[in-house]
Amino acid sequence: MVTLATVAGCGNEAPADHRTKVVAAFFPLADAARRLGGSTVDVVDLTPPGTEPHDLELTPRRLDRIEDADVVLLLGGGFQPSLESAAKRSRGTTVTVLDALGLDGHDPHAWLDPTIYARIVEIVGRALHAPSGRIAAYRAELALLDRRFDAALHTCRSRVLVASHDAYGYLAARYRLQQRSLTGRVPEGEPDPGTLADLADLARRERVTTVFTEPLLPRRAASTLAREAHARVATLDPLESDPGTSYVAAMDADRRTLAAGLGCTQPPRR
Repeated sequence: MVTLATVAGCGNEAPADHRTKVVAAFFPLADAARRLGGSTVDVVDLTPPGTEPHDLELTPRRLDRIEDADVVLLLGGGFQPSLESAAKRSRGTTVTVLDALGLDGHDPHAWLDPTIYARIVEIVGRALHAPSGRIAAYRAELALLDRRFDAALHTCRSRVLVASHDAYGYLAARYRLQQRSLTGRVPEGEPDPGTLADLADLARRERVTTVFTEPLLPRRAASTLAREAHARVATLDPLESDPGTSYVAAMDADRRTLAAGLGCTQPPRR
């Protein structure tokens, strides 16, 4: 009876979890992995909500997850240097997205162009052995997102995007905008008075009505510039940390914010 009870007990145990263990450097990569992998993956976003990915601390738990992962998804280009170094200890497959895209990382914010993000989706999908139909369906959804951006930003009162930090180069290039920022590509730091004065002059000259700040940055510098330029402040999310929704939904929110802030009108339908 003891033997039978033991056998019966074994038969009731939950099956082993054979999902692919994925660690992703930050939100855009984690969201792509979840969308493409579905129930076959267990995805950990190493950058918690509300945290700048540049400031990520590699705790022992995060290091363990990197070492044990089947797939490690990195942006690369020095965006998170400590994470890129730690990934060398992984026993699984490491994918560095900017390298796979053939981009040098001078501006790492490539995911903010939906057409480039579609290429990132392809890279992540291949790494996870996702079904080709699922990859194609997501890429088609991103193509529609790109068309919505193009229509929304087709005709604008101003084409100058004044932002807190230099994160929108790829997005601006895709939709024929001109980016100017208070700081460089690393968001920390305060702009010097000369930069503020120059941007205020540019904003008045180019009829800029909105200065864009970010959810994780202080508003002080953007508010100062907006006051000098007789503009307002709006929040634009570079999606460096989990916004609490999907990539497409978050980008659609940014599209609406940009269109309102730049004074854009959609062309009439033919």
